[in-house]
Amino acid sequence: VGCDRSKNLVDICGEKNFQAFVCDALSVPIRSGSCDACISIAVIHHFSTAERRLATIRELVRLLRPGGTALIYVWAMEQEYKNQKSKYLKEKNGSKDTVEEINTGMAQRPLSDQMPDSSSQDSACSDRLLHDSKDEGCDAKPVADSRLPVHTNRTSFHSQDLLVPWHLKGGTKKKGEGVDTVLFPAGSKESQELSPVFHRYYHVFCEGELEAACRSLDCVRVQKSYYDQGNWCVVLEKL
Repeated sequence: VGCDRSKNLVDICGEKNFQAFVCDALSVPIRSGSCDACISIAVIHHFSTAERRLATIRELVRLLRPGGTALIYVWAMEQEYKNQKSKYLKEKNGSKDTVEEINTGMAQRPLSDQMPDSSSQDSACSDRLLHDSKDEGCDAKPVADSRLPVHTNRTSFHSQDLLVPWHLKGGTKKKGEGVDTVLFPAGSKESQELSPVFHRYYHVFCEGELEAACRSLDCVRVQKSYYDQGNWCVVLEKL
C-alpha cells in the first residue's frame, strides 16, 4: 500500500493497478502496529523543521508492528563522499535520462535518478523569479532578508535549507526533438508560459543527522545506517 501527498502521482499508481491513496506523512490513516515494513523515500527532507522531521519518523514507526522494519532515504548534504561524486553531480544536463525523468514524472525511476534537473539557464531564471531581480546570479548563497537560497542544479550544496528549482518542460515537440529546445529567450513571458519554474523546499541532511533523529526515539533500534548515491539512509526496527 502506497501513499503520497500528490493526487496526480497517486492517480498514476491507480492507473497501474497499484494500491495507493492521498495523505500527509505526519498523519497516515492506517492502524497503529499494522505494518510489517515501511519505506519513506525522498519525503522527510521536504519538512522544514527538525520537530516536523522527527514527527514524520515517529509516525512511520507508529505504523510498524513490534519487530517491524522501516527504510528511510533523505537527500545528503555531502554529494561527494569518500572521494566519490554522486550520480547527481555527474549527471549531464539534457541527457536522455533527464528527458525521461521529466516525461514520466519520476514514475518507475531508480531512486538515485529521482533528483530535480535544470540547466544553469533555468536556475538563473528561477533565481530572478524568486528575488524579482534580473541582476541575481544562479549560485546558491545566503540572502540578507531571510529568503532561502536557490540551488544551482547538479552542483554541490552550500546550505542545508534551500529551494531547488524544478523546471517543468513545456510546449509541443516534433518526433525526435528534445524538450530542451529553446523556443524563446530565457525569462521571457513566452518562455515562462511554456516552461514554468517551481521551487521545492529541501533540508539536505548532514552525515549522522538522520541516524541521530532515529536513535532519539525510545522504541527504535537502528539496524543499519549508510550512504547511497547522494542519500543518507537508515534501516530501523521497532522494539
